[in-house]
Amino acid sequence: MAGRRAAQRRDLLAPQPADPAAPPARRADTGAFSVAAVGMAIGLVVVAQLVDRFAARHILVPGFVLFAASMALIGLVPPVEWVYLVPCLFVGFFGAGTAVPATRAVVSWFDNNRALAVGVVTGIIGLGSALAPLLTGALLESVGWRSAYGLMALVSVLVSVTMVTLFVRARAEHHVRGRLVRETRAQGRDVSLELPGLMVGDAVRTRRFWAIALGLGLVGVVVYGLQVHLVPMMTDRGPATEQAGTLLVVFGLASLVGRVAGGLVLDRVHATVVGPVVILAPIAGMLFLESPFTGAAVAVAFIGVAFGIEGDLLTLLITRYLGTRHFGRIPGLIQTAFLLDSALGPLLLGLGYDLLGSYDPVIPVLTGVLVADAVLIATLGRYAHPAVHGFDRLAARDELAAAEVLSGIAGSGDPIAGSGDPHGSPDRPRACG
Repeated sequence: MAGRRAAQRRDLLAPQPADPAAPPARRADTGAFSVAAVGMAIGLVVVAQLVDRFAARHILVPGFVLFAASMALIGLVPPVEWVYLVPCLFVGFFGAGTAVPATRAVVSWFDNNRALAVGVVTGIIGLGSALAPLLTGALLESVGWRSAYGLMALVSVLVSVTMVTLFVRARAEHHVRGRLVRETRAQGRDVSLELPGLMVGDAVRTRRFWAIALGLGLVGVVVYGLQVHLVPMMTDRGPATEQAGTLLVVFGLASLVGRVAGGLVLDRVHATVVGPVVILAPIAGMLFLESPFTGAAVAVAFIGVAFGIEGDLLTLLITRYLGTRHFGRIPGLIQTAFLLDSALGPLLLGLGYDLLGSYDPVIPVLTGVLVADAVLIATLGRYAHPAVHGFDRLAARDELAAAEVLSGIAGSGDPIAGSGDPHGSPDRPRACG
């Protein structure tokens, strides 16, 4: 009985087919999301190898084209569920080819305002994701689900490829002709493009790697689980389904604010201070997730802000503690674990409801997980790779000179490892006087 009640609650917002002939795109939503998540996890492993070898644009353009082709393929498959899930796997797989290369391009240009830059970019992407359902709904009503997928794929590839071609380029990439190298010759001199940071094998042997992976990975389990179960949790506690559904909008807006505001704060306050506060924020949300609706909206905003800042936090922690030498394979490993952990969150919360008949007994467990995660992040210590003073201005003016500053740090073995100043230190080379 409890299992049936849980299933009913979790399906409150799921589209219900009017007859067995309904298109698989409507009947297999849950399976599609799961299959796409698996495809993305596999894709992250592959693309992580490419990011450290090829220019970002050479990965992003094919990635967006193949992603759009996979989306269009969904509208061409026969109305059989398992066949429908095949292109969904490729949507996730090729979708993974867009996230890490784009983040690497941002990281290459920004050091002093790195978290803010990442937050703005992910915020724009998040806004696009929030608006996509509006376009989807209009297309479904006007041209049907098969044609809708084709048109969405066309819009996706035209917008994304145009934006990448015109605006996206990692620092110094036009000097390497597509394939990343350690040194290039430009302006009559040899310029080193070495970056400071750990090798992959060295990184995975550090306590900090595992603290970041476990700390943020388990946060993903909690936050993604709360996001998926938000509506049934609220309907259990009193509000009508329509009110509870409105909270999803609050969650989305709060996450957008969190991405930008969190980036602004993280560039100015040490991550071992900001991180634990952000990680503990969903606890306040869970404790106050009650009627009246206004109080519940504030609680959901806490959870949404934490969800938004987490992406900024992940990028900042990796680059500040492990460096940027392999900003492909190292983030790829952590993000793959994060993605798989996040996929477990909704399943575990659903299982908890099935076994216990309520979400309330699950909340203390989630609270304990978040407290443990906050301790892991709070004990990371000083940055091994603090920001280089004036780097952003120098990179905008002379990207090769910025490359030489970073290669000098890499060549010296980064002797300032352990500096706690997030804006650099007197011992660290400065990008400008």
